[in-house]
Amino acid sequence: MFDALDAVMLARIQFAFTVSFHFLFPAFTIGLASYLAVCNGLYLWTKEHKYLELFRYWVKIFALAFAMGVVSGIVMSYQFGTNWSVFSDKAGPVLGAPMAYEVLSAFFLEAGFLGIMLFGRERVGPTLHMVACGAVAVGTFISAFWILSVNSWMHTPAGFEIDPDTGQFIATSFWEVIFNPSFPYRLTHTLTAAYLTTAFIVGGVGAYHLLRRRARGERPSEATKTMFSMAMWMAVIVAPLQVVLGHEHGLNTLEHQPAKIYAMEGHYESHPEGAPLYLFGIPNDETQTLDYAVGIPGLASLVLKKSLTAPTDGLDTIPDDEQPPVFLVFWSFRVMVGLGFLMVAVGLWSAWARLRGDLFHDHWLHRAALVMAPSGLIAVLAGWVTTEVGRQPYTVYGLLRTADSVAPLEAPAVAASLIAFVVIYFAVFGAGTFYILRLMSRPPVFDEKPLKDSIDGPIRTAGITPAPEEATRRGGPNAVPGE
Repeated sequence: MFDALDAVMLARIQFAFTVSFHFLFPAFTIGLASYLAVCNGLYLWTKEHKYLELFRYWVKIFALAFAMGVVSGIVMSYQFGTNWSVFSDKAGPVLGAPMAYEVLSAFFLEAGFLGIMLFGRERVGPTLHMVACGAVAVGTFISAFWILSVNSWMHTPAGFEIDPDTGQFIATSFWEVIFNPSFPYRLTHTLTAAYLTTAFIVGGVGAYHLLRRRARGERPSEATKTMFSMAMWMAVIVAPLQVVLGHEHGLNTLEHQPAKIYAMEGHYESHPEGAPLYLFGIPNDETQTLDYAVGIPGLASLVLKKSLTAPTDGLDTIPDDEQPPVFLVFWSFRVMVGLGFLMVAVGLWSAWARLRGDLFHDHWLHRAALVMAPSGLIAVLAGWVTTEVGRQPYTVYGLLRTADSVAPLEAPAVAASLIAFVVIYFAVFGAGTFYILRLMSRPPVFDEKPLKDSIDGPIRTAGITPAPEEATRRGGPNAVPGE
């Protein structure tokens, strides 16, 4: 086992570890930024205090998750220069510009308006504060746009030529680079997954407080009920849509990366008269068979080619040195799809409970929503494992192999940095995640005091109390500018 852990494999493990840790936070904050903008907009429109409660409740969690996402993302950029310098040199002329656009157009937008979103309601007024909330939400979308464009180009490269002297990829059409063949499918599928991730986390937190209040014999607050209701609306609408988008993404992958689809389906052999849809099995790369397979005859051909008897190729049409690791791709795909259908089931369950008037009284639905709270995060990770491991053995599909992309490093050096990452990440981000869970364990609090245009208002909105001497110096905790 350890003989395979050379510098290339260790570099891959390190990048997989850091990117998995990182993406957990954007997968949550992309949807949460939009949720906060909606809550703030509903408060301004209806003047119902429950929406302000929800905004105040979730904005602190958003700030922490956003900060951890930024910090964990910075580390990844350094790995391109340390562990993957050859890849950076060859693909940099194409990918450098979109990566720079992400910083200039998205990160600066988010960072510029984040402070106003967190602390500016009483300073700038409700209109500009709403603009800031919308800008942060739009910034998260723009950031995802550029990052996913870069990632998609690595799967379906387009709009380039290779310099015969340096071997570098040179862009001939940035339009084709950005809007490469898999980009629209990957963008919609990933963004929808982010919104579902947020919905099930918000719904899980709402379900937790519904169950907790009922256990204590207390009536749930309107904010808690609204939190759960909004999350379930998102689940019932978006979860079925995600299934459709995932199917379309799969068809696009079959066209451009057939080996990945064969690995996902466990099709080692071609099926000239219709391929079965394997539900379970144990992939065996050595014997090129799916052991203990349980499948439905012809269903894979129906899904992929709209006919039960349509011929379907398998990995036997792919050279051995171009096949991805089937076991990991096969099972990560099933984790993603299985959780996706469970999300659909919970969404439909909530719709049925809503029609019966039991949305806030169905304790089994609340328990199911609580259990499913982390399902989006798990499904997102499983989906990225499927798409990235399924691309192997290439970093730029069909053109640049992973083994040829790594920097000239020795295995002990990569192993040492990997161990350091594991220790530091679990310590730092583990503490941050623990604090986020503590915040989630507290119910939304109703504050009957009207919002004041005060210096301390934004600080108190964020849950931070100024020091007594600072409040005294300012003229008291309710002092307003100019007094």
